[in-house]
Formats: sequence, structure tokens, C-alpha cells
Amino acid sequence: MKLNALKPFSLACLTALGLAACGGESSAPAGSAASDGATVQSGQGTLDKIKSSGTIVLGHRDSSIPFSYIADRPDQPVGYAHDLQLKVVEAVKKELNLPDLKVRYNLVTSQNRIPLVSNGTVDLECGSTTNNVERQKQVDFSNAFFEIGTRLMTADDSGIQGFPDLKGKTVVTTAGTTSERLLKEYNDKEKLGMNIISAKDHGEAALMLFNGRAQAFMMDDILLAGERAKTDNPAKWVIVGEPMSFERYGCMVRKGDTAFKTVVDTALADTFKNTAEIDALYKTWFESPIPPKNVNLEFPMSAQVKEIIANPTDQAAP
Repeated sequence: MKLNALKPFSLACLTALGLAACGGESSAPAGSAASDGATVQSGQGTLDKIKSSGTIVLGHRDSSIPFSYIADRPDQPVGYAHDLQLKVVEAVKKELNLPDLKVRYNLVTSQNRIPLVSNGTVDLECGSTTNNVERQKQVDFSNAFFEIGTRLMTADDSGIQGFPDLKGKTVVTTAGTTSERLLKEYNDKEKLGMNIISAKDHGEAALMLFNGRAQAFMMDDILLAGERAKTDNPAKWVIVGEPMSFERYGCMVRKGDTAFKTVVDTALADTFKNTAEIDALYKTWFESPIPPKNVNLEFPMSAQVKEIIANPTDQAAP
């Protein structure tokens, strides 16, 4: 279990919540360029950029539990996707012969993650980003590392069992996600008259459900489980409904940067080949107590996830 002991950090770090440097590795504000990882120049590959700056800039989320989020330290993301991201960092060190390669963290959101990868502010984003055909026009995706179903979370006594039960209900989702698009399309098609709220991030969306401002929260099933785990009474909240879609998560890299994408894909494929390592990593984040509440998500590896581990692919879910 990767539960690091809480290390001392300043009140300024707490106030900034990852928006200021606190120690050697730091999180830059969402949407900002990392000061020691220069923005990529025209025609420059990511590996060249990393080599010249001596720094790799990793995009991370603050509330995509258990993939990429902030727990004990505001300057240090944790999670399953983040651990895989660090496997890529080790591969880049070897590829460029840079054992002292610095890591710089840049907080991203659902809305700005793609532009920040596209313009070279962020070299690699591994969080909870769905690989789909629309996004493939803007960025390239690594081999998939997870597959989810889009479902609903609601109170156990709400009477909501699935998407058809949302007629006239207030439903929250996260802005800039595929769930937001799917929910709006479903509402228009079925004429359900839902009041759809688009929250800025998963944490805000969950809070709207938990405090009664919304009656259901639509999102990826594992992210719903992650938000439920943060509550004082997880048993009160249930994940329901047949999935509206199945989606694969991948790491994002700049479009057309074949050399860097090859390093990323190879690092992930090598990790997947080590059955004991990937099984232990999965167990750590999905079947063991995790921060901040030390709740076990109890989310066994699905047949879909086993398939993409056994046969790595960078294709979107069929």
C-alpha cells in the first residue's frame, strides 16, 4: 500500500492546495505553464523538449479518485494512473539517459486538459480521460489502462434505478466530460425534462448530490465509487443503471509525436506484462483502503480491464 506518512508542509502550501511549489516537485496552477518545463517549440518533439529542459511536466487531476488526485499533500498527486505515469517517467530517464530528470506537476481540469497537452505545456496527462474519436483529432492516446461504464449514483432511497427514472429530476455531471454530452443528448432524445447541472469537477458534482441539490450524479462508474468513498456514510449512496456507454481511459500526448508515444506505450505494455506487478498495483488502488478516508472501493478487475492488459490497445472502446 502506498500510503505515505503525512509529511510536514507549510500553511501556504495548504492554502494553495497544489497551486504553489512546496518542495522539490510541485503542482502548477491549472492552465499555467510550468516554469522549469518550457512550452514546446514549433516542430520540436516532446523528447527533445524534455531533454533540453531536464524536466518532464506531468498533468494530473485533483479529484479523480482513485486514478489521479490529491490526498495528504497538495504538491503530490497519487493514484493508479499516476503510478503508471511514473513508470513512463522511468522509461524516459532511460531513453534520454537522464537519471536526474526532474518531475514537474501541472494541475489540469476536464476543460483545459486537452489544450494544455496540445500546446506542450503538459508533456503527459494520465488521469481519467476517455479516448474517443473526437478527442483523437486533437491529441494522441497511449495504450488504454482502464475501461469504465457511465452510470448513476444516487441515494439508496431515491427510487432511481436507472436512466429512465430521471424524468423531471435534477441531475449533475462534470463539465467537459463525455458524460455531460451523453446526458444532454439522452435528455433531448427521450424528452425527460431533466434539469442538468454541469459542475466544474467531480468533487463539486458529488457534493451537489450529497447535499441534496441534485438527485443523481452521472459519471464513470469507478469515479462514482471514488467519490462515494470520500463520504462519512458510503452505504447511503448506490451506483445504479445499465451503462449508457463503455469508455477507455488512456494517457494523452501531443498529436503526431510518434517517438514520445512509443516510449509511453512501451512503458505501459512492459508494466502490463509483469502480471504480479500490475495485479499488485490494481489491488492497491481498487481493492484496498486508500486515502483520504482509507475506504476500500471494492472494485474487482473487470473482464474489459483484463482484456486491455492482456492485449494492449490504443483504440477507443468499441
